[in-house]
Amino acid sequence: MKKTLSALFICGMIFLILTSSLFAQDSTSSSTKTVTSAKLFSGTKNYRTFSIGVNMGMMAPEGVMGSPDFTKWLPTFGYGFYLKQQFTHTIALQTDFIRGTLKANDDNQSQNALRIASPFVGFKTNLNWAASLSGDITFENLNWFKEKNVVIPYVAAGGGLASYTPTVYREPGKKARKYQHPVTEFFIPVTAGLKIKVSEGMNIDLGYRVHFINGDNLDGFWARPQNDKFSYGFAGMEFAIGNKTKPQLMLINPAAMMKKDLQDENEALRATMNANQKETQRKIALVDSLQQELAKLKKDADADGVSDYFDKCPGTAANEKVDGSGCPLPKTEVIKEEPKIIITEQDMRIVNEAFQNLEFTKGKTTVDAKSYPTLNRVAELLKTKSFSLKLAGHTDDVGSEASNLRVSKMRAESVKAYLVSKGANPSRIEAIGYGETQPIATNKTEAGRQKNRRVEFTLY
Repeated sequence: MKKTLSALFICGMIFLILTSSLFAQDSTSSSTKTVTSAKLFSGTKNYRTFSIGVNMGMMAPEGVMGSPDFTKWLPTFGYGFYLKQQFTHTIALQTDFIRGTLKANDDNQSQNALRIASPFVGFKTNLNWAASLSGDITFENLNWFKEKNVVIPYVAAGGGLASYTPTVYREPGKKARKYQHPVTEFFIPVTAGLKIKVSEGMNIDLGYRVHFINGDNLDGFWARPQNDKFSYGFAGMEFAIGNKTKPQLMLINPAAMMKKDLQDENEALRATMNANQKETQRKIALVDSLQQELAKLKKDADADGVSDYFDKCPGTAANEKVDGSGCPLPKTEVIKEEPKIIITEQDMRIVNEAFQNLEFTKGKTTVDAKSYPTLNRVAELLKTKSFSLKLAGHTDDVGSEASNLRVSKMRAESVKAYLVSKGANPSRIEAIGYGETQPIATNKTEAGRQKNRRVEFTLY
């Protein structure tokens, strides 16, 4: 029976490993690419340090050294969960909670000569709960050759309390005594096991734990001086809690990480030295270039006091006075006064008549043919007397300001275009649009708006 249950337990653990590996294949390949790369001596902020776990397995009312109270222990089912906080790469604090049932009988009395005689043939104890706090120490992450580990052995020890209710039997199936109230006693758990990584946030947890109880009530039979104990062989899953881009602190090897960091620092130092060397060479080349430029600045072939580098008029005659660019200073010239322009009353009459008779094609900005005769006289005046003319276009307030500004400008330009077509100098005609900004009458009446739609002529 014992061999059969052991084989079943081993097969169950193998099945758990295989199914967990298959479940984690996709998540491992995808999440590995996004895991944050943490640096040594950067604290634990770049790692996931908190995890939870669940497990199940076989329980037995004995440990690695056996139990003298009953000769044959019967394997039973147990289950539990735990919370763990990782403080360093190798040290963690873990709180465990388990439940289960313990059984044993006296079927193998001949195999235990040291057993104390008992009036009972067997017992069954319900383990209501067992809670403990243990310190965990891992070992594989001391390996210098692997930065990230997959299989990590660990040991743990601590203390806790267990609550259980024993029932003993004088004959098989016949109760002799059952405790009326649960017994609560202190115990020391000692654990050895393996953590196997299946993904960035999930591990298989295989372990064996012996609970050394500070008392002899577990099996309901006092057989002092040795206290009772029970064992728990389990398989379970551990899940890291926190940011999925951060690695588990337990899986990182600080020794290998330090080696990698030193290699990275050496590479960075080498790259910095190469960059500094290139920068030094660039500065040397810059100094050589500046020396060549300085030699050019000192050279003055025509001896006029201006460097050839800045001399825009090389080869000037000796004793020639030059300016800052090496060119001869200008000779004094007699400035001819331009004749004074006089505008007569007749000139103003021609311009005013053109202004009063100016009309545009209805709905357009082109000059109406009725205005051509008076505009022709203005064009002739501009040609013969070299006058300048300013054309100022205006509109009423009907429409948007932008539209009115554009229309006033186009009307002034139309007048200018017509005058230029008749031979007037375009450089002496200025066309400006003011839109609705300078009314000369009210815009509330049609007569006022008519006056505001105009192009004014200024002769100068």
